[in-house]
Amino acid sequence: MSEPVGPVKYFLCGGFGGVCTVLVGHPMDTVKVRLQTMGSTYSGTWDCFSKTVKQEGFRGLYKGMTAPLTGVAPIFAISFFGYGVGKNLLQESKDKPLTKQQLFLAGSFSGIFTTAVMAPGERIKCLLQIQQGGNQPHKYNGMVDCAKQLYREGGIRSIYKGTLATLLRDVPASGMYFMTYEWVKELLTPPDAKAGDIGMTATIMAGGSAGIANWLIGMPADVLKSRLQTAPEGTYPNGIRDVFRLLMKQEGPLALYKGVTPVMLRAFPANAACFVGFEVAMKFLNYLGL
Repeated sequence: MSEPVGPVKYFLCGGFGGVCTVLVGHPMDTVKVRLQTMGSTYSGTWDCFSKTVKQEGFRGLYKGMTAPLTGVAPIFAISFFGYGVGKNLLQESKDKPLTKQQLFLAGSFSGIFTTAVMAPGERIKCLLQIQQGGNQPHKYNGMVDCAKQLYREGGIRSIYKGTLATLLRDVPASGMYFMTYEWVKELLTPPDAKAGDIGMTATIMAGGSAGIANWLIGMPADVLKSRLQTAPEGTYPNGIRDVFRLLMKQEGPLALYKGVTPVMLRAFPANAACFVGFEVAMKFLNYLGL
């Protein structure tokens, strides 16, 4: 049985994994947000993708990336740190591995850690992503300008709009994320392998599966969050409850999975990249004796 990994190590490796996630997954995230908030403009995933590239070039797919790229290292670092803390709190002894339920709880714990950092970054990212190219004027000239305008319009509350929805998404989704990764990794790692010696194929499969499991659980809350965070002030006076009621009335339950195709297309490679980055960073720190 290997020694439990400390939260600080999870923090450092998770930060590097997060950067890998954004670089691989942001284009499909842009498509997802546009489908969720501007669905009538596009007939589907491919139509949104092709129109974005045609009208704005490939750079259009990377709109709003500064916000998550700037925030993603600390966000993922905090997420993995929270998971490490959760694991340590639930670990009864070094020789007793955590159950799947305990892994889920440890992962859910990480979702609480990340929301405070995640909510404003998500708000800014979504607002930048729905700005179309062409001759249409842009309200926001980048991440900093967006944050300044939001603060002028509604103070810190405007920047943190959608925090509850982010929490409702990230707590259960993070639990499923980390539990699935550990479970699939365990299934694919040979019984005679040394502790921590996971192959690249197993890392990719486990990380990709974790990403899919995360979004299957988190997608409905993500749709509500995107609608709330991109709506003009005063549209939903009661917050996420109004978003949910209006969505059910106008579009029905299937709307809670709007944008699911680009999410799933993104989930596997982006999260495989995250855990490859995480495991590479972990091996590097082990090599340094840290």
